[in-house]
Amino acid sequence: MEDYREVTGDETKGTGKKESKGSPAGEKKDDYEQICFICRRPESKAGRMYNLPNHINICEDCMHRTMDAVSQYDYNNLLNNPQLMNELNKNGLGGFPMMGMGQDAAGIPNSQRVKKKKEKESDIQPVFDIKNIPAPHHIKERLDDYVVGQEQAKKIISVAVYNHYKRVKTGTMDDIEIEKSNILMLGPTGSGKTYLVRTLARLLDVPLAVADATSLTEAGYIGDDIESVVSKLLAAAGNDIERTEQGIIFIDEIDKIAKKKNVNSRDVSGESVQQGMLKLLEGADIEVPVGASSKNAMVPMTTVNTRNILFICGGAFPDLEDVVKQRLNLETAIGFNSMLKDENDDDKNILSKATVEDLRKYGMIPEFLGRLPIICALSALDKEMLIRILKEPKNAILKQYQKLLALDEVDLRFDDSALEAIADKALEKDTGARALRAIIEEFMLDIMYEIPKDDNIGRVTITGDYIRGKGGPVIEIRGEQLPKITAKVQGAPS
Repeated sequence: MEDYREVTGDETKGTGKKESKGSPAGEKKDDYEQICFICRRPESKAGRMYNLPNHINICEDCMHRTMDAVSQYDYNNLLNNPQLMNELNKNGLGGFPMMGMGQDAAGIPNSQRVKKKKEKESDIQPVFDIKNIPAPHHIKERLDDYVVGQEQAKKIISVAVYNHYKRVKTGTMDDIEIEKSNILMLGPTGSGKTYLVRTLARLLDVPLAVADATSLTEAGYIGDDIESVVSKLLAAAGNDIERTEQGIIFIDEIDKIAKKKNVNSRDVSGESVQQGMLKLLEGADIEVPVGASSKNAMVPMTTVNTRNILFICGGAFPDLEDVVKQRLNLETAIGFNSMLKDENDDDKNILSKATVEDLRKYGMIPEFLGRLPIICALSALDKEMLIRILKEPKNAILKQYQKLLALDEVDLRFDDSALEAIADKALEKDTGARALRAIIEEFMLDIMYEIPKDDNIGRVTITGDYIRGKGGPVIEIRGEQLPKITAKVQGAPS
């Protein structure tokens, strides 16, 4: 006769070989998150759980709501009397289903439950302490290790962050309240707006929330409401309100909420979102849901003050160049020192000449621009900057592939002609630094596939002819250098 194990708490009883269904060998019940018996949310979303008899777990919010609804009954003695609870369950009067093996109180098998996340260390350890924030030139030096070029943008952000966290630390200075300096970043796609903010947040060890303005609507009309950006920051801070109020919120694609032109219907995703964000940018007490992105009756709420939260808004503003050129062309005149009408047509850094008036004509309302006093323009990437991005940063793309092949004891090298060929192809795609990985993935596919087949290969050199489709990589055997071999990599991409 087969002997089944009975699961009780964290232990298993029985001597048979067959285990309970839904509980694989080596797994304990503590490996899974507790689930609220009423709202069915896991503890990572619902928060603190009350553990009741019969292995019933109820979140704090549902417990309060339940006790308020049934306060006229004496449930205290009922819940504290396991014998009476078991009798009621046997007779089907208790309302709580009996637990089966491999299930929790809500009747959910382990195969459908979520395991607890293990804490892992960040890739970049925090360098700065916001309580002793370093000088701006030290912040820029650390950013130089990861971000190539954009010297003016890094200088502006370093000064803004330094002044912001000095303001957070001191509060007031001689009864003179220091206003918050939010940042508006302009730059073409792939110029490093999001990467710059992410690197800064990791170096400072402050919570960072990256939100997309395209999903925001007025009061959650269709998509996310405006307060959802603060709830993302609260989640990034581990529901710690004190850390949340010292964090950074980066709102990308901010140009997508510009005022729509020639729209007869209500503009719920454009001008209305700008008006709704005014109180967030300036500083106000915002009620946000805990553990969820939208407000509803089953989600607890908390209040977060956005006065000390640094807001950085970024966008590509694709048609802003035409507005700037139109303004500059009006300044042309006739004479020896006059500006030519087509002088700005080939200027790739035309966004650096944008003014608040140009942004207002683009569709941003004056009240919104007034709460973003610092305007930072990122320059477009040229060929030289793309080559530097390939090899100079600490986590450069070429270094990542070299490390991958180093795990197979193979030395990967790129000659200068290969770097120039990759940069030329990236400029043709016109998507900035994002094009670099796509190009390298295309040409490294066959190499990454063929190299593990032969343990004798010791070095692979990528040449410009291979990138341009006119040859193959140089492959060298361990201890012996051979001429160029194309048989190892079939069909170089064109």
